[in-house]
Amino acid sequence: MKLQRSLSYRNRREFAARITTSGILSIAFAIPALAQPDALPSWNGGQTKKSIVDFVHRVTGDGSPEFVPQGQRIATFDNDGTLWIEQPMYVQLRFLTDRVKALAPQHPEWKTTQPFKAVLENDYGTLGASGEKGLMQLLIATHSGMTSEEFTKIAADSGPRRVLARGSC
Repeated sequence: MKLQRSLSYRNRREFAARITTSGILSIAFAIPALAQPDALPSWNGGQTKKSIVDFVHRVTGDGSPEFVPQGQRIATFDNDGTLWIEQPMYVQLRFLTDRVKALAPQHPEWKTTQPFKAVLENDYGTLGASGEKGLMQLLIATHSGMTSEEFTKIAADSGPRRVLARGSC
């Protein structure tokens, strides 16, 4: 009986020692991870995340050949790694609504015709309710009858470049 107790005691001591050791090792390995917070904690690991983090390190690291001074850094990445703006609306929708407003003086009937009326009144609830059919009507009215070069010029004269030029970014 005495032998059984001593083995039992010895097993408990070994178990406690192992638990303590693994706890200490876990903490030792976790400290460096805690010291370097994840730059994009809500992102899954992968090549896109790695590329963005690597890029930021290259352009912000003193002595890096790709270093960019802080005053010259402008970058906005969406949660999926793109540069698309989604809020308050997608860039494409903003371009579309801007085109409707720009062309409206040539189309007085739009003031009373949906989905154009919704755009002109900034009524995005009604615009959204018009669905794909309404968006197609707007696209056809605003994007038809021009060459690729004309479209490129219109797009270049509006949107992000215009915003950056005004400094309202």
